[in-house]
Amino acid sequence: MLVSLYAQLTRGMDSVFEAYLGPDSMLAGAVGEPEDIPKRNTDVWLLGKRYNAIQELELIRRDIQSRLWCTYRHGFVPLGEVQLTTDKGWGCMLRCGQMVLAQALIELHLGRDWFWTPDCRDATYLKIVNRFEDTRKSFYSIHQIALTGESQNKAVGEWLGPNTVAQILKILVRFDDWSSLVVHVAMDSTVVLDEIYTRCQEVSASTWKPLLLIVPLRLGISDINPMYIPALKRCLELSSSCGMIGGRPNQALYFLGYVDDEVLYLDPHTTQRAGSVAQKTTAAEQELDESYHQKYAARLSFGAMDPSLAVCFLCKTRNSFDELLQQLRQEVLSLCTPALFEISQSRAVDWDTADDIEWPAMPDIDWPAASDSESFAMLGSGSDVDGKPNLREATAD
Repeated sequence: MLVSLYAQLTRGMDSVFEAYLGPDSMLAGAVGEPEDIPKRNTDVWLLGKRYNAIQELELIRRDIQSRLWCTYRHGFVPLGEVQLTTDKGWGCMLRCGQMVLAQALIELHLGRDWFWTPDCRDATYLKIVNRFEDTRKSFYSIHQIALTGESQNKAVGEWLGPNTVAQILKILVRFDDWSSLVVHVAMDSTVVLDEIYTRCQEVSASTWKPLLLIVPLRLGISDINPMYIPALKRCLELSSSCGMIGGRPNQALYFLGYVDDEVLYLDPHTTQRAGSVAQKTTAAEQELDESYHQKYAARLSFGAMDPSLAVCFLCKTRNSFDELLQQLRQEVLSLCTPALFEISQSRAVDWDTADDIEWPAMPDIDWPAASDSESFAMLGSGSDVDGKPNLREATAD
């Protein structure tokens, strides 16, 4: 009874929202030429590529259209105990996670210079898009992501943040041998090199499994700190950039470039019907494939971004990873203090496990008598209830 009532309510809300938003929520109500790219002589950066806003406008749109646009869907196989058939209202961050992973797979298997067309039936491309269809068997469907989220104590239908989505993707790629990808999530704003080498070179030191590096960040309390904006821009300029997953408050977005002081993004907040692209042999399958592509990006001021986001990079080879590290150290992390994030060879000691460490014996010291030590104080003399000095805990996920 409750499930049936929910399904009726969902269908009713779908009709209301689609009537209000129109076929494309980003551009509904737009008259004439969309204002996706400003009409002035300026640079546009898109996933590590630089374009001219006036001279290369159609090339910019073609590049944007070649990215996989993952949006809300309705009418898919019921999901979870409440039998959800749409992710409208809760799945936007999951869709952004799909977009960044899809971009990594497209660049890895098709190359950065590959472009999509409505007639495209490339077998590799179809393998990629099939992985994001909303069916239980698809590797990165809304079903797989949401149900894996349950193992992370996130209920189906609950809104997720960038870090949680990144952790879910890290789990799911392990079951997809064809994708041949390692997802590493850099916790505590620290890229730990030993952890990455262990995962990407687990077969041997002379091999490298392609890496999607995701660095979750918190760059302010309620608003993004302006000091970090130059570093974020530089991240989007790097050839290894896979964009950023973040958004504005309570609304997830996939950031894939910028122009001047505005970030360019693809918006998942459009509800489209679910279905299968399959091998794209029928008109219905071709139409569904076209629903995964959007040629017009939207713009948002960097200052309006939510401070919780994740920067993403793809490193196909060990050499490209070494190049990324050099660029980060010289061109990104030096742009602000404190740095956008840190790079460390190994993870700091977790003080929760300090009791398991065999500490060196304390030498015998002739401490001053009580009368002689009244003016003596240790630096950072605060201590906890056990008399041990207070130390900032280093957490590791």
